[in-house]
Amino acid sequence: MSYTALVKTNRAGTTENISVSIPSELAGALRERAGRRGVSAYVAEAVRHQLAMDGLAEIVAVHEAQHGALTDQEIEAAHRELFGEEPQSGGAGQDAA
Repeated sequence: MSYTALVKTNRAGTTENISVSIPSELAGALRERAGRRGVSAYVAEAVRHQLAMDGLAEIVAVHEAQHGALTDQEIEAAHRELFGEEPQSGGAGQDAA
């Protein structure tokens, strides 16, 4: 299955049961946070999000391998494209003065 198909698939009835092991304190926090939507739905959304982030990281890595590190201007332009605003100063990856 392709990455795009995996990320975009969200149809009832196309599920598969799997078993995962996580630390007990994480399991408790997961159950509490998932609430009414349920652990399976919460985990599915978290995995979908992580796959998207992994895909973006791969795109950036390929770009940087071909063109060098992204400039601050390129990062700001991408942020505007994604979020419609300028990144806040002092955020992740920026030195606080």
